[in-house]
Amino acid sequence: MGSEVHDQADGGAHRVPPENGVDHEFLALERELTVFLRRARASSGEMARAVHPELEPAAYGLLVRLEEGGPQRATDLAVYFGVGKATMSRQLRALEELGLVAREPDPADGRAALLRLTEEGRARFQQVRGARRERYVRQLAGWERSEVAELARLLHQLNAGGEQ
Repeated sequence: MGSEVHDQADGGAHRVPPENGVDHEFLALERELTVFLRRARASSGEMARAVHPELEPAAYGLLVRLEEGGPQRATDLAVYFGVGKATMSRQLRALEELGLVAREPDPADGRAALLRLTEEGRARFQQVRGARRERYVRQLAGWERSEVAELARLLHQLNAGGEQ
C-alpha cells in the first residue's frame, strides 16, 4: 500500500503518508529498475563488443546518438549524456582510433568540429542494432503492439523527467 490521496472537506486533496514510511510502489519500481539496468548494462557491453571487440560499453550509446541525431559537437554529446568534457573526449578519441567516428569542420563555426559515424561505424552499428531489435521482438512476442508502444512511451516519460 503506497500513499493514498483523500479528498478534504474544502475540496482539496492531501496525501496520506505510506504505512511505516514505506512506499511499496516506489520500492517495487526501484527493484525492477535495478534488475532492468543491470541487464541493460550487460547487454550494452555485448552490443559494444559486437560492434568492435575493443569498444567500451558506454560508447555504444554514443553510436546510437550519432546514428539518430547525425553529426554533433562533443560538447552537445557531453550535455546529452550528462558527463564531463574530459570523459566525452576520451570516449570519442577511442571511437576515432577504432575508425568508427570521424571529425569534420562545423559549417556553422569553422573553429569547432562535428563528430559523425564513419561508413564502417555505421555499417557495424546497424548490423548490431538489427540483431538487438530481433532480440526485443522475440522477447516481447507475447505482447500486444499497444503494450510495447505504452512501455516505450512510459520509458520516454521517465527519461525526459531525468533531463530536467
